[in-house]
Amino acid sequence: MADDSAVVADFPAAGHDHARCLAGALATAEALCRHRGLRLTELRRQVLELIWAEHRPIKAYELLERLRERRSGVAPPTVYRALDFLLQEGLIHRVESMSAYIGCSAPERRHPVQLLVCRRCAAVAELADGEIEALLRRKAQGLGFEVDSATIELEGVCPQCRG
Repeated sequence: MADDSAVVADFPAAGHDHARCLAGALATAEALCRHRGLRLTELRRQVLELIWAEHRPIKAYELLERLRERRSGVAPPTVYRALDFLLQEGLIHRVESMSAYIGCSAPERRHPVQLLVCRRCAAVAELADGEIEALLRRKAQGLGFEVDSATIELEGVCPQCRG
C-alpha cells in the first residue's frame, strides 16, 4: 500500500484557495527555470497559467483558443513547442487518456507519476509512489523490457462526485 507521502496533489477540496495555488505554481516555475538557466518566456508562462487556471485537464486546442483571446497570431506549433518545454522541465503532465495537460504539483523533483482521473468531473489527483514504479520496472525487466518513462492513469470517481 502506498504511503501518504506519495500523494503529490490531492483532489481540490471545497473552499480550495485556487488563486494561491496558481500563484505558487507560477512562482515555482519561474524559480526553477531561473535555477536551471532556462527562460520561462511570456508565452510559456501564459500556457502554464492557463493549464493551472482550473484543476482539470485542458486540451491543446482549448489552450490555443484561450491564448488567441490574449494575443493574436498564435499558431498550433507555437502552443505545442511551449507544451513540449513545460513537459520536458516537469512543470506539467500529459493526461494521455484525455489528450490533455495538467500542472505538476512537485516540479522541483523528478518523480514517478500516477494520475487519478475522475470520469465524472475530470478532476485529477497526482501520486508519486516509488514503490509502484519500482514494481512495474521489475516486472518489465523480467520480460526483457527497458522502461524509458511511465505515467499511470487510474480512472474512477473522486470524493466530491461520490459524496
